[in-house]
Amino acid sequence: MLRFLRNRAQSTLIQGLVLLIAVVFVFWGVGSSMRGNRNSIAVVNGKEISIQAYQRAYDQAVEKYRRQFNGQVPPGFFDTINLKDRVVAQLIQEELLRQGAAAMGLKVSKEAIQQQIEKMAAFQKDGHFDLDRYKKILARNRLTPTSFESSLFNDVLTKRVVRAVGSFAVLPESELATWIAFAAEEIKLAVREIKSADFENKVEIKEAELAAWYEKHKQAYTTEPKIRVQYLFFDADKAMKQVQVSDDELKARYEKEKDGYRIPEQRHARHILIKVDPRADEKTVAARKKEAEKILALARAGKDFAALAKKYSEGPTAQNGGDLGFFPRGRMVKPFDDAVFSLHPGEISGLVRSSFGFHIIKLEEIRPAVTRSFAEVRDELAKKVKREEAKALAFKEASAAYEGIMRAGSLEKYGKQKGVQVIRTDLFSRSNLPGGVVSDPAFVKEAFALGKGELSSLVEVGKGYAIIFVDDVKPPVVPPLADVRKRVVSDYRKEKAVAFAQKEADKLLAQAKKEGKLAGKDIRRTDFIKRSMPRAAKVPAAIVADAFSLSPKVRFPEHPLKVGDNYYIYQIVARRQDSKGVDAQTREQLRKQLLADLQSRLLMDWLADLQKKAEIWTNNAILKE
Repeated sequence: MLRFLRNRAQSTLIQGLVLLIAVVFVFWGVGSSMRGNRNSIAVVNGKEISIQAYQRAYDQAVEKYRRQFNGQVPPGFFDTINLKDRVVAQLIQEELLRQGAAAMGLKVSKEAIQQQIEKMAAFQKDGHFDLDRYKKILARNRLTPTSFESSLFNDVLTKRVVRAVGSFAVLPESELATWIAFAAEEIKLAVREIKSADFENKVEIKEAELAAWYEKHKQAYTTEPKIRVQYLFFDADKAMKQVQVSDDELKARYEKEKDGYRIPEQRHARHILIKVDPRADEKTVAARKKEAEKILALARAGKDFAALAKKYSEGPTAQNGGDLGFFPRGRMVKPFDDAVFSLHPGEISGLVRSSFGFHIIKLEEIRPAVTRSFAEVRDELAKKVKREEAKALAFKEASAAYEGIMRAGSLEKYGKQKGVQVIRTDLFSRSNLPGGVVSDPAFVKEAFALGKGELSSLVEVGKGYAIIFVDDVKPPVVPPLADVRKRVVSDYRKEKAVAFAQKEADKLLAQAKKEGKLAGKDIRRTDFIKRSMPRAAKVPAAIVADAFSLSPKVRFPEHPLKVGDNYYIYQIVARRQDSKGVDAQTREQLRKQLLADLQSRLLMDWLADLQKKAEIWTNNAILKE
């Protein structure tokens, strides 16, 4: 959810630029030429950054990494990546940005932040901002309204700074022309593949050499650890038979969870989509809009909407007359969603622009919000309650058994005393599990974490609980060559065959260079291809990239290219400039990419200047604690 909120707060471009800024600060570091307050983590041009702000930012960074590692952060990881220094650098970066923005006269009002938050779908209920929902979502993500709004403020301010600084970037037409010529260059290739598999039969197996090779590579053949276990399983499905639930209990549970059975308002709509590429130029957009307006006029003139959708729509629902079925608010992209939920049944919208193009929407029907009645949900609620109670019974039974095992002194003795069958397995590894409960990931994780003769605690597996005793452990070993000879011979052949293939490729390439032509029956010839379309060549992309890297007068690569276990040699048969140049869309893409690069460099230069002039002090005593 937090990522969703952040995505709403800043664009991909801004995220990329802020990353560049962060990299700059990582390499710059910070000085200690000023004297700061012991209660500050840093001071930037006289502006203090509090220890509390640092602690919040640090905690958030730690939580982010914990989520990435699914809660299992490697020991010493935060010290390895210098997380404290990174957090301080980020806070200093934000402060310099704020100060730089203030110097340029850029401001972000509280009202602007409030309006942006109110527009976020995550905080809305029935299409309107809900304060209680806002607070609950932030709390689930360990955020306070103050910290979230501060973060959003920084995002909005950063975006404005980037836009303001970037506005000074000017792309010379000569530079654009150079890149267009670069993009329009085409080559035609002749390619020959030398497959290592073709040489495997030529590899001679000599025992002494094979033994020496195995000695060098034997760690790769280390066996997996294996274990043999005894266990008891307490199945919640069996406990279900003991569970009885009265209607009074179910009704009380229903009233408690009634909100969970609410079905929001749904709307049934059809649409006609006229696609427009988000990167299309203004001329293309205007042309597509004109087409959409003609279709809209037909729809409003009373023509059958479904028939129009079948004929004109470019969306996947065209064959169904544009029918989208019923859907709740928030399911569609925002412009479409807003339009649908503002219509009355039978009404047709104007043109609605989204990232997909222009939509014409007809609302067919409204299905009001309802709460499913107790009668409707009784059976599914009963199953849910029974499952919960059965799981609780299984847990109670497992807990009692565990206490009994402790008193008896072992799982085996407990089984004999109680007449309970203890299940035993043969030796197994992680890659060759016996099946059933033993193959449950939680069971496997716990079992392989135990040593020989150790008993687990209660392990929740699938629909119940298990108690595991490790009867035997076979640690990993390097087997003798005789035990893995077949596999070793196969690997040895493959490795030696690659060397044979390289030798053959070197010979063929030298011959081609000498004769000025690539020879052979198994040569693949491509049509003219561009840098931007390597797949059109139907040869590995690395071949195409290497060929385009050669100077115009060079026709052969310096060495054969290894892709996987095979080698390739090639010849540039022809080279030319596409007479059509590049289309308007590609030209516009290039212009935007080059301009974005210029803007990024300009922003980094601006930050470098701020850094050079700034007086920055950091509280190294706290950072070393």
